[in-house]
Amino acid sequence: MRSKLSTLLIVSFVLSMFAFLSEAQAIPAFARKYKISCTTCHTAMPKLKAYGDEIAGNGFIIPEDESKRDYVTAGDDLLLLNRNFPIAARLDLRAVHNSDENTDIDTDLQTPWGLKLLSGGAIYKNISYYFYFYASERGEVAGIEDAYIHFNNIFGKELDIMAGQFQTSDPLMKRELRLTVEDYQAYKTPIGYSNTDLTYDRGLMFVYGLTKTSTDIIAMVVNGNGIGEAGGNKIFDDDKYKNLGLRINQGIGDKVSIGGFAYYGKEDIRQNQYNGENEVTYLGPDVNVNLGTVEFTGQYLLRTDSEPMANMEDVETNGIIAEVIYAPQKDKSRFYFIGLYNNVDCDLDAYDYETATLSATYLLARNIRLLAEATRDMHNESNRLVLGVVSAF
Repeated sequence: MRSKLSTLLIVSFVLSMFAFLSEAQAIPAFARKYKISCTTCHTAMPKLKAYGDEIAGNGFIIPEDESKRDYVTAGDDLLLLNRNFPIAARLDLRAVHNSDENTDIDTDLQTPWGLKLLSGGAIYKNISYYFYFYASERGEVAGIEDAYIHFNNIFGKELDIMAGQFQTSDPLMKRELRLTVEDYQAYKTPIGYSNTDLTYDRGLMFVYGLTKTSTDIIAMVVNGNGIGEAGGNKIFDDDKYKNLGLRINQGIGDKVSIGGFAYYGKEDIRQNQYNGENEVTYLGPDVNVNLGTVEFTGQYLLRTDSEPMANMEDVETNGIIAEVIYAPQKDKSRFYFIGLYNNVDCDLDAYDYETATLSATYLLARNIRLLAEATRDMHNESNRLVLGVVSAF
């Protein structure tokens, strides 16, 4: 009876949100600046089209639509300021029902789950910025996550440099652009006492494109320990090492791309009376096939830790991410259906993870998305149902 009542409450909540949000109208920052529809860059927001990827890679600028009246120069050739400071917001609301026996709370109204403020645009010719501030994430002020300066087309070549905070998995599958509540687990699983994973880090990213061969080369150097607060000595890194990443992606025609990713780093670990040095490597291929109505992305990663804990040597972790997106009317669809499979298989069983997710999403407006999602956790033998609203304005 309690389970049925919980489900009824969730459905009632989402239906009431439908009625409220059907009145809402909003335009995110870049659409507001260029006076274009969100569909210019996005399919179901926040997922980007190929053109949206191109605009993001161009420093969030559409060169053909740039106008001097959009900027303040004050008669100084070395000054180029946005006349209006571009800012947008994203608000996520969720209602969750979970059958996990490890908790007595099976229904939760996560309203809001997150509220973030975003901004991006030109600073000067071929130099731009992007950042967002999480005013609330899971009820806490999470602070700044993405935040970087983007130098575009350096020396007139297809070379870009980004300096700041970003996710080291961004060259693979961008976690912030996924349509599902369920995450890409292989990217966010550190092992033992390790501080290294493929989520947020501080550093430099270099992007070079070979247009003639449809080849992208992305390299990065990062601290390797995330984006936590600086230590007592006001230094962000917690050891003397820097970590390196490399991805090469090759387009095959206009529908298929294949890539390979490699990452290497070292870290000093000083936790729970364990003092040691851990070497971390990631290796793996990925593939993307986009047929218009159906898009498939697959990722395999082998992570190796030399000694993430005392008496734990050469720990291997296999990660698989497989995602299928069905858009009945291609990029003009209002309905999208997503299937996502996650598998993390580690020598240390505590890190094993396996889920299968089916998600449906509907665009109530270009900047308001409704979702219903069911996830089966095979490892814990539990189910999770999520109904939610994603909005940008």
